[in-house]
Amino acid sequence: MPAGKTKAEIGLEILRSAQSELYLNFPYLDAALCGLDFQPGDGVTLSLATDGERLLYDPAYLSERFLRGMTHINRAYLHVILHCLLRHLAKKQGREPELWDLSCDVAVESILDGLDRPCLGVAAAPVRRNFYGSLQSCMKVLSAEGIYRELQRRKLPEYERARLQREFFADDHGLWDPQSGKDQQRSQRQDKKWQSASERTQTGMETVLAGRATGGEAVYEQVKVENRPGVDYRNFLRRFAVPREVLGVDGDSFDYGFYSYGLRLYGNMPLVEPPETREEKRIQDFIIAIDTSMSTSGELVRRFLSATYTILRSAETFSTRVNIRVMQCDDQLRDDTALHDLRELKAYMENFHLAGGSATDFCPVFRRVEELQKAGELTGLRGLIYFTDGMGRYPKKSPPYETVFVMMEDPAVAVEVPPWAIRLSLTEPELETAQRMAAYTEERDGADLRDLPEL
Repeated sequence: MPAGKTKAEIGLEILRSAQSELYLNFPYLDAALCGLDFQPGDGVTLSLATDGERLLYDPAYLSERFLRGMTHINRAYLHVILHCLLRHLAKKQGREPELWDLSCDVAVESILDGLDRPCLGVAAAPVRRNFYGSLQSCMKVLSAEGIYRELQRRKLPEYERARLQREFFADDHGLWDPQSGKDQQRSQRQDKKWQSASERTQTGMETVLAGRATGGEAVYEQVKVENRPGVDYRNFLRRFAVPREVLGVDGDSFDYGFYSYGLRLYGNMPLVEPPETREEKRIQDFIIAIDTSMSTSGELVRRFLSATYTILRSAETFSTRVNIRVMQCDDQLRDDTALHDLRELKAYMENFHLAGGSATDFCPVFRRVEELQKAGELTGLRGLIYFTDGMGRYPKKSPPYETVFVMMEDPAVAVEVPPWAIRLSLTEPELETAQRMAAYTEERDGADLRDLPEL
């Protein structure tokens, strides 16, 4: 140890050296690499840790890794930075902590293993490559959210989960709890800082990677997914509503000035009475189609239906009497259920089960809708929402109503839909946010049948 220098000071020099080397290799990460303050970490042993503002380090850990080679330091430091850049810390809220930590580590290590740089060490071990391959069969981009959903589906035994945790461990996630922040404003400020750094990184990479492969494509794909504009599924559903009169005062068309003037002039006789109805847009005729092929997850379908149900039943969206058809289809139509009010919709959700499991053909649903329209059962149809992975045979002819193919984020990256259709890529957090806001609106406005239990 050089004379006069403490272990903490030596650890700081090691981190500064790693920061400089990584900047030379990945200049588009400049904003991210400078985003954390280095501090010796009390209680952080044999690893690094971050709370989004500080990088806490164990000097003994850094010294031991440094003796093994600088690539170990570079890799661990960049591992922490990528967690922040992809905003893994803020997204932990509401998820199973251990599984989310593992998913984030796998996502980040898959990026590092895909960066062909000597400063990050040797290529990935076969066990890692095999695991990445099994995940990539289910998703195009190995995002933490996608990995988390897949690991939930797999229901890994405890020993297998522990093996993966040891394989992908690089840092301590003990400071990641956004709820512990007794200071919510601080957490939000950190998240905005890293969102800005992520957007700046994407812009820089689009310039650096333009027209040439530089080994940073793995970072770019995840940053691009992270920064894509959010979708308000609740507002999107309103495009299928039609104007109709509902009971209630229309504050926009009623002039309270004349009303108040009459009361002042005649005591108890207003000059005008408030209208008893107002015009609002409500959903009436509507089709929800579900792809029940083998590639579609039953649990994901249930979440989509649950969110859609909560939104539709809110007072500002759903008419008292409706004509909704829920159709299930793989390579043929498996189920066609007509729903006419909220109670029927609730009962359907409670008893829902997937029917099918073969290949995917979207055409039977459109043929069935055409039959219903000719029979006069869908006279006011504005649109059809088809929940699917997008892989199947599409109709060649455009139907006389709007059609939306809803896909979750991962398969949607690579799927092309016909030019006459709308492709809506959703994430589970967007579904959860839409569902939560619809439930809040229902409670606030005292919607009809608001005593129906949440699914």
